Amino acid sequence: MISNIKDPRNKILQVIIIVSIGAFMSALDSSIVNISLPAMSTYFNASLTTVEWVILSYLIFITSLLLTFGRLGDLFGHKIIFNIGLAVFTAGSLFCALSPTIIILIIARVVQAIGAGMLMSMGPAIITMNVSPERRGRSLGAMAVSVSLALIAGPAVGGFLTSYFGWPSIFYINLPIGIALFIWALRVLPVTKGGEKQRFDFFGAIILFISLIAIVFPLSFADKTGWSNPYIIASIVSGIILFVLFIFIEYRIKNPMLDLKLFKSRVFSFGNISLMLNFIAQFAVSLIMPFYLIQLRNFSPSEAGLILIAAPIVIMIVGPTAGYISDRIDARYLSSAGMALASTGLFLLSTLKADTKIYLIIIYAVIVGFGFGMFQTPNNSAIMGSVEPGRRGTASSMLATMRNLGMVLGVAIAGSVFSTRQNYLTDVLKNTALNTSQIQSEAFTGALQLTFIIAGGIAAVAIFTSLVRGPLKKK
Repeated sequence: MISNIKDPRNKILQVIIIVSIGAFMSALDSSIVNISLPAMSTYFNASLTTVEWVILSYLIFITSLLLTFGRLGDLFGHKIIFNIGLAVFTAGSLFCALSPTIIILIIARVVQAIGAGMLMSMGPAIITMNVSPERRGRSLGAMAVSVSLALIAGPAVGGFLTSYFGWPSIFYINLPIGIALFIWALRVLPVTKGGEKQRFDFFGAIILFISLIAIVFPLSFADKTGWSNPYIIASIVSGIILFVLFIFIEYRIKNPMLDLKLFKSRVFSFGNISLMLNFIAQFAVSLIMPFYLIQLRNFSPSEAGLILIAAPIVIMIVGPTAGYISDRIDARYLSSAGMALASTGLFLLSTLKADTKIYLIIIYAVIVGFGFGMFQTPNNSAIMGSVEPGRRGTASSMLATMRNLGMVLGVAIAGSVFSTRQNYLTDVLKNTALNTSQIQSEAFTGALQLTFIIAGGIAAVAIFTSLVRGPLKKK
């Protein structure tokens, strides 16, 4: 345990470390599981479509509950929600490791997601409440580093643990870390009192949860069933109607779960929109590139991982630096320049062929990573700095909600565009003189090209939304 807790600077450093470890654990358990899915499928004798819900249940429930946890943090204090999140996440990890069936494992992942949602929604709020505006960007940059490290370490750590200790070990590893962090957080995190005594908006929370589930749940199937599937359309439309009802309720009640006044700030509104667009583009890359390297280029998973590690490493380096700079200059210019770089990199990735040189792939990935890293920390700092202290839990959870929603939309859009385009080109090329291997290669690269062009266009829109949000008045 770090000593000298009475030193304010030392205590702030410990707060940042605690929150960053919490963010690391949450992100790690979204990346460490993927590589263990084949082992889980064999162990439970379950199909891939069933096992993939080990990932989807985690992501969907986090996305649907973040705003609720943010409001609870504002009402009852950020420290108590963060610590409850640690306890629930750690208990959920134990339940995952001990699961006797795939269904119980999926349910245990929901428990784990509830804890992770509390950690994600409270992290930026705790940092913003305890760090001066002049140091906010670099402090939030530490969280960006921890998330990037988790994305880098996840596949490698998961592969090692699964190979030598079995898939339950990827969950057991959370137990000592979670317990130690819980004790540390109890001692170090400052108590933040909730706002004035208010009633929690249970009805609004339920409506919001159902509406987001109705919207996010079908997105997980859209790339398989098609966007024209009547059940997909009905679910999304129902979710949108319920969300409109939620907005109507929040506008009329005295103590809303989501304070709509936050959106009167252009920095807050357009910052969150830009964040969602950023993660839509980012997760299009995360979804397609492994298939390109492994299926089309025939690299081994370990070789593909070494190539893909370039972008997260760059984000890890650039994020804190961009945060440091954003403490001194207008963050919107940094964010817009970052999305311009990311858009350029995505358009370059759209030119990939079956014989593209490896160094070019890495260069393009570095450009994309540099852009994403340059965008995220200044944008997050601006969002958190645009709200009053009593609403920073809500703002923090909105930030995390838009990030996770962007992830789901990125996977859904990229998967749907890629598979639809690939199937179309495969049918067209069957009538040519190309052999089967050539048809598959041409169809794949054609689908990749369209997917990354669309992702680059989405990133380009974020350039505009970052610019129009206006300057931030530091609070």
